[in-house]
Amino acid sequence: MSRRNLLLGSAAAASALVATSIPGGAEAAQAAKGASASAAGKPHGSYITARDGTQLYYKDWGSGRPVVFSHGWPLHSDSWESQMLLVASSGFRAVAHDRRGHGRSSQPWEGNDMDHYADDLATVIETLDLRDAILVGFSTGGGEVARYLGRHGTRRVSKVVLVSAVPPVMVKTPANPNGLPVEVFDGLRAAQLANRSQFYRDVPSGPFYGYNRPGAKPSQGLIDAWWAQGMQGGHKNTLDSIKAFSETDFTEDLKKIDKPTLIIHGDDDQIVPIDAAGRASAKLIKGSKLIVYPGAPHGLTDTHKEKFNADLLAFIRS
Repeated sequence: MSRRNLLLGSAAAASALVATSIPGGAEAAQAAKGASASAAGKPHGSYITARDGTQLYYKDWGSGRPVVFSHGWPLHSDSWESQMLLVASSGFRAVAHDRRGHGRSSQPWEGNDMDHYADDLATVIETLDLRDAILVGFSTGGGEVARYLGRHGTRRVSKVVLVSAVPPVMVKTPANPNGLPVEVFDGLRAAQLANRSQFYRDVPSGPFYGYNRPGAKPSQGLIDAWWAQGMQGGHKNTLDSIKAFSETDFTEDLKKIDKPTLIIHGDDDQIVPIDAAGRASAKLIKGSKLIVYPGAPHGLTDTHKEKFNADLLAFIRS
């Protein structure tokens, strides 16, 4: 190595050390990097500032008609990496952000609710000036997409995909007798408060991917990735999000959807049961198409990836 390269490398290392040793230095350095990438219009991970100052990490891959992905709880945009790679390699622009309080985005104390999630999605779409967009929402992300459409309209949207999505409403109420008892969600909160790390091992090891079913062959890689993504989120944010995804009523939001909509749901979804979710949503969205995956669990985007990717690509190309 030349003396010049050695000096340059040492200077870079010193700069990084200074940035990480100063309170907020690493975050500031990353934010500045993101702002620079965004300003340059490059399709690299960067940050967008929400209306209340929350920093939203996002990815922007490829070019063409935008396909915007909204992730599930307590994950982040990496959970869509297979689908983003697929659509970006197929002539589309793949965009996804980490929901506030999740992944690499800021962890605000307040604002962990569906209205803020929807407004953040609107900020991403408007900041990047996305038009004729195809919105794809998984689980909690399906609720985020529905609330966005209900609050901000469909002017920038051409198609909608809801996958294992939480709408119309998960919790059981007098108006929603087929929902899950609130005690189920109280149990989730209690488990997170008791031992979040273990809870985030148990969910993907069992019902999320259907690994608790006879004959299932668990993938330790998927389990580890789920745990790692979940633990990147804020404790308070992911705890609040349980209420957001379980108690928000999206009925009126779904009725406002006037774009072609594809609903995909597994009939062995132990997290978001199909009858109270996918099938109920299909009845509320005019002209929607429901595809049921026999025996598929909640996390079908991974367990049934080849079929899901084919169905997704066929729909966005249609």
